[in-house]
Amino acid sequence: MKKRHDGASEYAVFTKEMKKTHTILLPMMLPTHFALINHLMHEHGYKSEVMTNDSRSVVEAGVESVHNDTCYPALLVIGQMLDAIRSGKYDPKRIAFMITQTGGGCRASNYIALLRKALEKNGYGDIPVISMNLAGLESSPGFQLTPTFCMQLVYAVVIGDLLMLLQNQCRPYEKTPGDTDRMVSRWTERIIREMSGRSVLRYAGLKKLYPEILQDFASIPRHGEKKVRVGIVGEIYVKYSPLGNNHLEEFLLAEGAEPVVPGLVGFCMYCAYNARVDRKLYGGGLLRVLGSNVAYRFFDRRNREMADAIRRHGVFTAPGDFSKTVRLASEYVNLGVKMGEGWLLPGEMAELLESGVNNIVCTQPFGCLPNHIAGKGVVNELKRRNEGANIVAIDYDPGASEVNQQNRIKMMLANARREKQQAGGAQNFRMEKPEPSMR
Repeated sequence: MKKRHDGASEYAVFTKEMKKTHTILLPMMLPTHFALINHLMHEHGYKSEVMTNDSRSVVEAGVESVHNDTCYPALLVIGQMLDAIRSGKYDPKRIAFMITQTGGGCRASNYIALLRKALEKNGYGDIPVISMNLAGLESSPGFQLTPTFCMQLVYAVVIGDLLMLLQNQCRPYEKTPGDTDRMVSRWTERIIREMSGRSVLRYAGLKKLYPEILQDFASIPRHGEKKVRVGIVGEIYVKYSPLGNNHLEEFLLAEGAEPVVPGLVGFCMYCAYNARVDRKLYGGGLLRVLGSNVAYRFFDRRNREMADAIRRHGVFTAPGDFSKTVRLASEYVNLGVKMGEGWLLPGEMAELLESGVNNIVCTQPFGCLPNHIAGKGVVNELKRRNEGANIVAIDYDPGASEVNQQNRIKMMLANARREKQQAGGAQNFRMEKPEPSMR
């Protein structure tokens, strides 16, 4: 077992030989996106699998092995990995874990060290952990992010965003429950086939599928009434992960609301844009800025093409342009506020409000300082400038009561219902009496 020192500890390294023998386990966050990313891993010669375990044992494994002051997403990601080992499904000598690092000041960049410490503590110190990053933080001899691989990951993110957007705009209105999810599965499999067996994956071929995808989703029989739309923003993991946010989208659907979730491409563009901000504020190397600008323009072009296809089709609501998110964010905070989700949080909330989505759930891990400052800390100003803004910040951690979380969201929905009644709109979501609080 090849090991490497980081100055304070020794850890296992994913070698070139392991590419043939080891299965790389990926934490779950966005089901459709990660299904596409997992397939791309296979296409580049890696054995990989996305973990789907999400029982209470995941939280318990995380609580046992991670300090309780560590942010909730780290606890869940590490807990999911430990729970996967304990399930008996995998041979600990034939697996590796992969985790992303953005390189920012958020504690997310330190998850990898916490994971290695937890593995060592539980007797699995020989399991390699791979860092997927573009910041040069760490490398593994057996894993490479080539330019081709990176471009294909962008395609997976953009198409994953398209399927997620269509799913959220169809599922609340489908006449036959399950029609939308079946369509998402069908198109995920179709896109995977389009990505298979190609040394060079051309985006033009995938882009040609947009009209067919849109037409298929438009063909799903749907009710015509419009439901209350609820935006979901926040820290990236609890914003997207059903495990992290206690299946928030499912809860909103059960309450008769339409979830509106900004795409993952926005976070990617936010990370790329921040290199410009760093250069302006602190100086630094031109090469990094040029590389980030190339990445930003690449994301931007792909995202615009997807949004234009939606607008031309005319049935669904297209995502906004990211330059608008940047402009709106700058009206509330300085763009130098970029720890964690930073200025992206108020930018997404302001964009939702401007587009008519007045009801917003701001998801945040308990104790996540960047989220509390840039998210919860800006809520009052957002409400002051936007009449009718109905925003609730929900904390997630191992000890949080799911009933209390749901009650706060129900109160937000009750406010939305009153606003709609006063505006003379029909009410289309079911309201229940809040459950008794659990302390």
